[in-house]
Amino acid sequence: MGDVSEFLPRAIKAATESLQSIANLEDEVAHTADMIEQCLCAGNKLLVCGNGGSAADAAHFATEFVVRFAKDRRAYPVIALAGDAGLLTAAGNDYGFDEIFARQVAAFGIENDLLICLTTSGKSKNVKRALEEAKARKLKTIAFLGRDGGSTAGMADVDLVVPGESTARIQEAHKFLLHVLCEIVEERLSKSQ
Repeated sequence: MGDVSEFLPRAIKAATESLQSIANLEDEVAHTADMIEQCLCAGNKLLVCGNGGSAADAAHFATEFVVRFAKDRRAYPVIALAGDAGLLTAAGNDYGFDEIFARQVAAFGIENDLLICLTTSGKSKNVKRALEEAKARKLKTIAFLGRDGGSTAGMADVDLVVPGESTARIQEAHKFLLHVLCEIVEERLSKSQ
């Protein structure tokens, strides 16, 4: 059994390094916050997707806008695309797993909506297909990526790439960025009500 005194300091050090590695994303975060604010203020919606832990982070992010992050304010339309088991399994069965998000983008996405994708590897085929479908339907797009961005890098209007090899550390940095965006955008939305 591993010794906590060995693992905990190593994990804290790695998490700290991961968070420090995103300090250079200030321009991308500013652009992303502007895109989210403009989308919601125009009466459009956010669609958010990812697999596994990233699906959970997408659902968490959606909840922060539909319910609230820190302040009481009106609800905003944000849909986590991994949230409906029946829809996911039907799309996966009938069209293949690569199409589970693209099919929903086709159903729910309209021009000037915003698709936000999360993939720690940058290689998720279903995320790539969602981005392709979003582009075809004139949605704006943001990608939270890991490592070097993988084959998804450059597909979205804005890429937020967290370097590193640890999926856990990349997910932690993604969640941190999502919370920062919630803080920024919620403050702006509270003032515009």
